[in-house]
Amino acid sequence: MRSKKSQAVLTRLKQITGTTSDASLSSALKISPQTLSSWKGRDSTPYSLCVDIAQARGISLDWLLLGEGPVLRSAPAQSAEENQDNATRENTILALWRLLNEEDRRAIQHALEEKRRLRDMELQLSEMAAILATLQQSKET
Repeated sequence: MRSKKSQAVLTRLKQITGTTSDASLSSALKISPQTLSSWKGRDSTPYSLCVDIAQARGISLDWLLLGEGPVLRSAPAQSAEENQDNATRENTILALWRLLNEEDRRAIQHALEEKRRLRDMELQLSEMAAILATLQQSKET
């Protein structure tokens, strides 16, 4: 990819990898700092890398490459049968929810929020492990 917007793409890559510096971005992308420096010097970011990251993380390429639209890719279209199954499941859950007392509802909400927080932490941990592995590899060479 070659454009004046390459710096903006690198900034968005930092956002989705949770990094703040070029060194940490290069670690997260599993590339050398020299490679990242080269991209910046040429005002170029490899399109294939952007596609791979977007696919792996469910990120919209429009947002990653152009800064336009939503960050997350929209879910693929579902069949009418899948939509009906989802609606039935949601209605069942809602009916069960309404049968609960307020204390139970709060407990379930808390558990769901905790699960989301743990999932976010697991993602951060895996990214940190990748950075650590890259740093260890570079230290060995």
